[in-house]
Amino acid sequence: MTSSSRSRSLAWVTASTAAWNAAVLCGAGARKPEILRTYWSAAARTSSLVTVSVKGGRKVLMLRHMASSLPRPCGRISTVLDQLITYPATSRPDLLAGPVLDALTGGNGSAAGSLADDRIRVTEIDPALADTAEFCARYGVAAEESANCVVVTARRGDSETLAACVVLATTRADLNNLVRRHLGARKVSFLPIDRAVAATGMEYGGITPFGLPADWPLLVDAAVVGTDRVVVGSGVRHSKLVVPGQVLASLGKAEVMEGLGVPNRAG
Repeated sequence: MTSSSRSRSLAWVTASTAAWNAAVLCGAGARKPEILRTYWSAAARTSSLVTVSVKGGRKVLMLRHMASSLPRPCGRISTVLDQLITYPATSRPDLLAGPVLDALTGGNGSAAGSLADDRIRVTEIDPALADTAEFCARYGVAAEESANCVVVTARRGDSETLAACVVLATTRADLNNLVRRHLGARKVSFLPIDRAVAATGMEYGGITPFGLPADWPLLVDAAVVGTDRVVVGSGVRHSKLVVPGQVLASLGKAEVMEGLGVPNRAG
């Protein structure tokens, strides 16, 4: 095989895997920007021509692919989500908590409405990696495409309201300001784990906005709704749902709120 043939062959192989490699690097870069900067610098120092050398050709092709996606934040690249093996959620009841399945199918008196469609997907995962940070690190999904659903208790005097907040994994719910004022409470705090599990019928680490009690306020950050596809819990630890962000705005008593998620504290 000539040098030119080898280069063309390498170019084809690299092009076929560039989307996956770029997405993985962007996922890693979203968590640790130095990873992306180091790769970018190394690739930029090689040749700008794909046919110069095997090593240079491979790196430059990947660099070009990544450059075409640069105007978007790396967390918006959904190629990694495409690599997950997903199923229509209602086709895999073994991967859903009972209340979640009821919400999607209309069982137990729930109104399924537009939820029973193929846009709501489920993927099986290692239950030991259900916590968002561990899930993102293992499966290469960017935190910007993952959301947390937290259950809170809002109190004023002897009155208590249970509610849920959904925010991107890059943020935390603004409980002490926005949520407290919105719910008219004196104090808002996370519901203890045992109560959250009992009240939702879901496993801790898998609590999701789907299938929550119908009378609960559901506060959803506008940034979550604006995400093309977002990963949320399935009610159990051994799977995740992948859904269009807009679907969350149609759930139960959902209210979309700007600024619900605030940046995580450093450290």
